[in-house]
Amino acid sequence: MIRRWSIARRLFVANLLFVLALTAIVGTAAFLDARDRAYNDAGQRMQAVAAAIAANPLVLQAAGTPNPSATLQPYAQVVTANAHADFITIMAPDRTRWTHPNPDEIGKPYIGTIDPALRGQTFTEVTAGTLGPSVRTIVPVEDPSGKVRALVAAGVTVRTVDVAVSARLTAIIGISLAMLAGGSLASWLLGRYLRSVTRGWGPEQLAQLFAYYESVLHSVREGVVLIDTGGRVVMYNDQAAELLGLERSDVDPAAEAAPRLSDLPLDPSLHRLFESGRTAHDEIHLTGSRILVVNQAPAVGPPGMRGRQRPAVFGTVATLRDRTEIESLGSELETMKTLSDALRAQTHEHANRLHTIVSLMELGRTSDALDFATKDLELSQQLTDHLVASVDEPVLSALIMGKSAEAHERGAELTVTVTGGDGLQGLAVQDLVTILGNLLDNALDAAAAAPPPRKVELGIDSGPEGTTFTVVDSGHGIDPGIVDDVWQYGYSTKAAGIGQAGQPGAPSRGVGLALVRQAVQRLGGTLSISDSTSALGGAFFRVVLPVPDSRKEAE
Repeated sequence: MIRRWSIARRLFVANLLFVLALTAIVGTAAFLDARDRAYNDAGQRMQAVAAAIAANPLVLQAAGTPNPSATLQPYAQVVTANAHADFITIMAPDRTRWTHPNPDEIGKPYIGTIDPALRGQTFTEVTAGTLGPSVRTIVPVEDPSGKVRALVAAGVTVRTVDVAVSARLTAIIGISLAMLAGGSLASWLLGRYLRSVTRGWGPEQLAQLFAYYESVLHSVREGVVLIDTGGRVVMYNDQAAELLGLERSDVDPAAEAAPRLSDLPLDPSLHRLFESGRTAHDEIHLTGSRILVVNQAPAVGPPGMRGRQRPAVFGTVATLRDRTEIESLGSELETMKTLSDALRAQTHEHANRLHTIVSLMELGRTSDALDFATKDLELSQQLTDHLVASVDEPVLSALIMGKSAEAHERGAELTVTVTGGDGLQGLAVQDLVTILGNLLDNALDAAAAAPPPRKVELGIDSGPEGTTFTVVDSGHGIDPGIVDDVWQYGYSTKAAGIGQAGQPGAPSRGVGLALVRQAVQRLGGTLSISDSTSALGGAFFRVVLPVPDSRKEAE
């Protein structure tokens, strides 16, 4: 049954038992201290009374008479009444009583210790006499020569002292009850707070739940990041560390050195999202080498936690999913679509040319038809031979040929200039297709939207030091004020293209250049945009890719 108790109940019972034990100990200590003080006070008072009697010359004079009791008994009774003592016994050095509250005890031996007094010392003791246990002080009566001629014992019974202690016992009991009530109230309030925080669970349940959460946290394939309201990263799992490029180490939520968001090497868009704490649903964020789908929601506790009636907000929980592979497959699919469009464009062109040749032959102009076919074949073969001989990557050659056919179909001219030919070795073909495919698509769109002549120039300069791609179009160019914005995911200068990526209803535009930037960063290259160096008057894109490390090692 105890194993099912909640932490709040266990703490309440433990704290209540502690308060009870503490109250008992403090109460007992206070009672013993009060009793000791009462006995000490009684001893000091009786010592003063006995010393005053011993100093009275009447006692020394009566001690030298044949019947001291006749003089001292009345005197002792008066002093006893005035000093509020229970008895005053004046005796001879041989213990013979000269005075006593009970006249029948006069002449009998004194019961108690007198040896220290016979040596001239004053002392106090608690002993039992004819009146019962009592606190008494014995003082010697000395003559001028220092000889002990008599002894004076003044005392009060223990019963009288206990009455004085009982008078203080009420205050002690009151203080003990106040301590018990205060401790019980504190235990109840603390138990109520813990019950609201732990939801009435016991430590075994919490330990089991924590084990489950810990296992889930580190076994899921999604990254999980927990951020408190102060901007500190409470915890992140191994997958989040891998996706964000962080160290794989658990963060202690109780540690004062928990890293802040500003201390982590996060992409600016992710940093802004985490810092804002806003709710996010399937937002797309690009890091240096990954495409992440991010969801973020507030971490809300039940009402009543932290003493509030409203739900308590502890921070935010962000989940990260890697979409890089999906985008890579999408890029490959887009490449295939581009090639299929190129084949369709070539098919359309070849159909037009074939119809022209057939028409010329039907008109009997066989020589003109043969001349047209020969020139068309020479131009197509010349472009094919040039690309195949210059670009040592067949997929890239096919892409450029397809874009050339697409440009011709859209009324534009694509000019390709290739210098060198060995710098593309070792570069990932998917990244090259992403870079050139998106740059050429944007250039063709810009050129097609501009007045004639519509031209696009592609330059490929590859060599031992790396590869440089330049794409120039005859479009309207890019406003210098938005040069930095065009690389952001979801931003586009085309119609209905500006929006926030990843949010419901976000446009499909504004993706290409963001993927280009990511691919260039992944390959360790640089990219730039300029209008001033463009001979065609449009935008001028330059991408510089270094030689891959694998190729350096091979060389």
